[in-house]
Parts: sequence; structure tokens; C-alpha cells
Amino acid sequence: MRAASLARGQLSVVDLPTPRPGAGQLLVEVERCGICGSDLHCRLHADQLAETLELCGYPRYLRSEQSVVLGHEIYGRVVDHGPWSAGRIKPGTPVVSVPLVRRGRQVDGIGLSAHAPGGYAEYVVVQEALTLPVPNGLSPDLAVLTEPMAVAWHAVNRGEVTRKDVAIVLGCGPVGLAVVSVLKARGVATVIASDYSAGRRALAGKCGADIVVDPAVESPWEGALAGRGFMTTMPDEYNAGIDAVEGLARLPVPWWTAWSALEAVGATRPGRPVVFECVGVPGMIDGILASAPLHSRVIVVGVCMGPDTIRPALAVNKELDLRFAVGYTPLEFRKALHALADGTLGVSHLVTGRVGLAGVASAFAALADPEVHAKVLIDPSLGTDTILVG
Repeated sequence: MRAASLARGQLSVVDLPTPRPGAGQLLVEVERCGICGSDLHCRLHADQLAETLELCGYPRYLRSEQSVVLGHEIYGRVVDHGPWSAGRIKPGTPVVSVPLVRRGRQVDGIGLSAHAPGGYAEYVVVQEALTLPVPNGLSPDLAVLTEPMAVAWHAVNRGEVTRKDVAIVLGCGPVGLAVVSVLKARGVATVIASDYSAGRRALAGKCGADIVVDPAVESPWEGALAGRGFMTTMPDEYNAGIDAVEGLARLPVPWWTAWSALEAVGATRPGRPVVFECVGVPGMIDGILASAPLHSRVIVVGVCMGPDTIRPALAVNKELDLRFAVGYTPLEFRKALHALADGTLGVSHLVTGRVGLAGVASAFAALADPEVHAKVLIDPSLGTDTILVG
């Protein structure tokens, strides 16, 4: 089979044996595979990522000297079953799959390890238990977005965002745009999106962002969040506490009794935005800690490749929640697929180009410019090395 392989930062089309599914696995003919931001990072930072994941107990992440077939956002059709499979998904069925494969108890990330070749190829092996038939005749170009939408679905869950919350998304690359889309699909009333790129800001508007900010012109903190009742300084909170005690002291019960009653029903809980950091460059987290209102909940979705520095005292004195998000559960993956299939999650505008295996290297280069593309899909059936726009 033909595949686009990465080695020492270079992508090339190679001929490889067609993989064979093992126990509990399926062989899938790839019809689409999305190019993910993590794939772009792998080309330049594979060894850094591998060293980090080794500290997390996974020593089999791809290394720069290895030849690895990338691709974990996969849509295709079942071709064959491995031994001892359940056989519940028939050959010819269009499917998407959580990109993990297991041999014994060893689990590898598809397209992120030399031990699990990915979807930049004509065929890929997936785990049957993690594979879902595509419902409602959902088009390949939308079904293949299940994986990145599941990442956003999980990030929103990590944020515990309610419909009444104000959410602010910093960075409108593919991950940020997916987060905006999921927030609006789940009914969040106010979503603010911020990005330096005019093209990405336009896409954020199409994804449903209520307010779109160019941070080169307007601070998302002092502009879009102004006047929403959030406390921005420590004296704000001190004054609010004194005002509350003085006001409650006028009641015919002790102020602490009244405060306790209000606290029991959540009336004393301070307002706060939920902030999604979707950039992943050094300085972003510390900048948020310095600028965000008191009590903000910060969800870090962007992956910073190198060391970073933060000032914990900022988070301590402002009582900020700092959470990190990666991946998703199988249930979140299924929910994202069905939200795409029933039209709740409308994201067709995110697909800005398609390319064959021969054009993967040029697609990587094009994706370096935020004004040109959002999501480029690989279609192994295309014989061209030119990115087809639209």
C-alpha cells in the first residue's frame, strides 16, 4: 500500500505492506484522514514529546529517527476482521475510531507511534471495540472531524461550562475553533473568541462565536469581558465582602446566619468566566493568570512544546482554577460523532482543503500560514499533490 511516512522531519510517499489486523482488530480502507496540529508538532518536536510521554509512563511515542506513518483522525470502510473479533461491524461499513490499538495489554496511539501506523495511508488497523459505524449517511468530510470534535467536547466537559457561563477562547486554530463550535452546540450563551489572524477570526464567527476580538487592537479582558460583573482586582473582592457584611447587618438576624443561608443556595458564589487556552506557546498560561478576572476557571488545551514559566502567586491571590485537558473518553467520542450526524454540531466550514498522499508535505507547509487553511483532509484516492481548496 502507499503511505506518507515521516522520518527526521521529512515526509515522503513510500510503499509498505498492507497491515494485518490482530486479535480484536479491524482493517479499514482509509477514505479521509485529517491533518492535526499534533502531527505538525511531531515533525519538529517528536523527541521532546517522546521524552515527556516517557515520564508519563509511555515510552513508545514516535522518535525523530524512526519512520512513522502519522494520522489519527480517521474515516474509512471496514475491509476485514482480525481473529477473535466480534464481527459486529460488517465489511463495507463506514466507520470512525478512537485511535488506539491494543496487543495484549500494550496500548499504542495510532499514528503517534512506530508500533501503530496511522491514517496517512491507504489502509490502517483499528481496535474493533473502539470503532463506531457512521450514522445518518454523514459525509466523509464531516465524519472525519469526529476525533478533533471529541477533543473539544472533552475540554468543554473539563471546564464544567453551563449555558449561563461566559466562555472565552484564546486562539482560533483548529482546536480553538472546535471548542467554539462545541460550546455553541451545547447552548453556551456567550462565547468570546480571540485571535490575531483575520481568517481565523472569520471562521470563529462562522462557528458561532458571539464576540470576536483582535487582541492586537482590543484586549479580550478589558474589552469583551468589561461590564460583566467579574471582579478584576483584589480590592474589588475586599470591598464586596465589607459591603455584604454591612448590608446583612441591617437584617433582624446575625449577618453570619444570613450569609450561611445565601451560601447554601449558591448566592455568594462569585461570578467567573471559563477560559480556554488553545494556543500552546510559552507565556500564554502566565499571561492568562495575570489578566483573567478573579476566580476564573482556566482550561489549558493548547500543548506547549517546551518549558514554560508561570507565577503561582498570581493564581493563588486571584483564586484561579487551572485545569489541563487531553484526549477524550469513548463516550465523548460517540457524542461528538452523533452531534455531527444530527446536525447539532455544524462545522463543514472548517474543512478548507483536500490533498492526496503525494501532497501531504505541501499541506504541512500551507498549514503554517493561519490565513490560508483551517483543516486539510487527506484523501488517499486523490492522485494530485496539489491542495484542492473548498
